[in-house]
Amino acid sequence: MIMFTHIVPRTHLTARVLGGLLILSGAACSRQEAPVAQAQAVATGPVIIDIARVVEQPLDVQLSLPGELVAYESVAVHPRVAGFVKAVAVDRGTIVRQGDLLVTLDAPEVVAQRAEAQSKQQAAAAQLAAARAKADADTATFDRLTAAAATPGVVAGNDVVVAGKAAEASRNQVVAAEQQVEAARQAAQAVQELERYLRITAPFSGVVTERNVHPGALVGPTGGDSAPMLRVVDQRRLRLVVPVPEAYTASLTRGASIPFMVTAFPGSTFTGTVARIARAVDVTTRTMAVELDVDNADGRLAPGTFCQVRWPVRRTGPSLFVPAASVASTTDRTFVVRVRGGKAEWVDVTTGLTAGPLVEVFGDLAPGDEVAGRATDEIRPGTEIRARVSKPEA
Repeated sequence: MIMFTHIVPRTHLTARVLGGLLILSGAACSRQEAPVAQAQAVATGPVIIDIARVVEQPLDVQLSLPGELVAYESVAVHPRVAGFVKAVAVDRGTIVRQGDLLVTLDAPEVVAQRAEAQSKQQAAAAQLAAARAKADADTATFDRLTAAAATPGVVAGNDVVVAGKAAEASRNQVVAAEQQVEAARQAAQAVQELERYLRITAPFSGVVTERNVHPGALVGPTGGDSAPMLRVVDQRRLRLVVPVPEAYTASLTRGASIPFMVTAFPGSTFTGTVARIARAVDVTTRTMAVELDVDNADGRLAPGTFCQVRWPVRRTGPSLFVPAASVASTTDRTFVVRVRGGKAEWVDVTTGLTAGPLVEVFGDLAPGDEVAGRATDEIRPGTEIRARVSKPEA
């Protein structure tokens, strides 16, 4: 039997193999490109984000600012004359009233000066009496000669002139003697004032907070830089000094009641009244000193105590607020992502104070504007946005 064999040319076999390989590779490529195409389709679609609305409301928050209580009046007691401390009638913590004796000094030279001044005053008074007696005599002589001169030939005219000049000179001597008496009296009074300085009294009612001398010590008016003998402070009323940051000075109101706390009385709240405002900003700290008057009649608070002041901050008008997460920052700008017409746009803002979950913002925004609930620089301007509204926390 004759068998016929069909021989396929090599060229045809090669073409079929290559075609099969191309079909297989094409199918594989199509399977790999399918996820990429789907991812690109997802990427080019709108971005779904939570949005929040810009709200407008009054700003009324309280900041915690440091403050310091200082005495309403505080005096360092220095001696006005040199002398030895004879007695100290008070000590640290002694409560005194105005005019109470604090320290007694001993200065024998001041006593000697007083005796000398009194002697000079008495001598000047004696000279004044003699001058007045002489002036009276000269004036009487002049009057008699003038009367006698009315009769011609009784008294020479020259004698009347001489008597008149003598009476005038005597009156001038009386004036000079009176001035000497006044000068001696003032000198004696000055010495008496110095002698009164040997008894040092309290300038006002308060408490002695510092004592640096004891009996027998030599003291003198060496200036304010030296340590004082005593220090007296008035703590019935205190000054609470609060350095208020420059940004919060616009709402300062004289007479406002401000609460504060001290660590010595945890859980207790005290109040002070705004009494004095510096009206000038310290260029070093960029703060303005504000003084509050604090009633301390019960003596619970002590000068020098640090406080935490609940300082109220208010604006003259309402402010705009957004959630804190709606504000994003890069190296060169701070912004929120506003959604308008389904597109994202960046709006530069400046942040202010925080009120709960919201933060105060200043920029080209309006109440009711929609912004991204969580802003990020990955949401580029022009990105299509599909928003779902999320209510901000109250």
